[in-house]
Amino acid sequence: MNIVEHLEDLPELQFPVVTIGMYDGVHYGHCKILNTVSREAKQRGGESIVLTFWPHPRFVLGRNSEDLKLLSTIEEKTGMISGCGIDHFIKLPFTREFSELSSEQFIKNILVDGIGAKLLIIGHDHRFGRDREGSFEYLQTNKRRFGFEIKEISRQDIDQVTVSSSKIRKALNSGEISIANEYLGREYSIKGIVTKGEQLGRKIGFPTANIYVPYDYKLIPADGVYVVRVNTVKESLFGMLNIGNRPTVEGSQRTIEVNIFDFNEDIYGLEIEVSFIDKLRDEIKFNDLNELEDQLKSDRIQALEILKK
Repeated sequence: MNIVEHLEDLPELQFPVVTIGMYDGVHYGHCKILNTVSREAKQRGGESIVLTFWPHPRFVLGRNSEDLKLLSTIEEKTGMISGCGIDHFIKLPFTREFSELSSEQFIKNILVDGIGAKLLIIGHDHRFGRDREGSFEYLQTNKRRFGFEIKEISRQDIDQVTVSSSKIRKALNSGEISIANEYLGREYSIKGIVTKGEQLGRKIGFPTANIYVPYDYKLIPADGVYVVRVNTVKESLFGMLNIGNRPTVEGSQRTIEVNIFDFNEDIYGLEIEVSFIDKLRDEIKFNDLNELEDQLKSDRIQALEILKK
């Protein structure tokens, strides 16, 4: 997949089939749109293009951005879109100046003059241009003037139950991992660097790897204990992960710690990916480390039962 950040870097395109959106999380509904774009391009002897913007517009415009957490980093999004068979991924820098483009200017400057779109495919609720004034109806009315076809992916075609990034965020913020994974069409994951903690887990037979996620905008699921899949450079393993303030040991900061089953290698400083399979329980404050150890033994048994399924 060709990745560009400036329209002038695009090669000459054959019958560009374009879709526009943030595609946060690249969830099940997104994949249906992307597969349609790829299929239409191949059928017409053309090339498929995904147009997105970075940073997220709400980060630039400050519209409730302090509460916005994203399902995917730009690197994760790029990898997932590439996996959908897209030919070109355009990541346009989003600025305040760019946000002032009217829908007419956006279409002319970006879609027509910049890309040379021949077919535009968008979801049923997509809006664009200054103050989100552009719509499918506007495009449909003016498509002859713009010189490209327009196709809408209806809500029914995406799913009988509307899938949205906001619904997935809500599920993750509530610890409802199974619901989030169903909407995503895969396990939700985070990537981070393994750092040294206080190593209290070693004292009770459950050594953990502390994970530092370097992106403060990446959504971390609700506090609790989870069954997870851990992907290192070498292998894929299983374990259980705790998110929270560790109340039993009077922790003062939110941490992410994973106990990898049957694993005893030094991975400090390495990046690992953790995929969430299911939630075991909420985080609990125990009277002492002995009670915590007993609970962790029970958690492990329950986790292994879940993994058998």
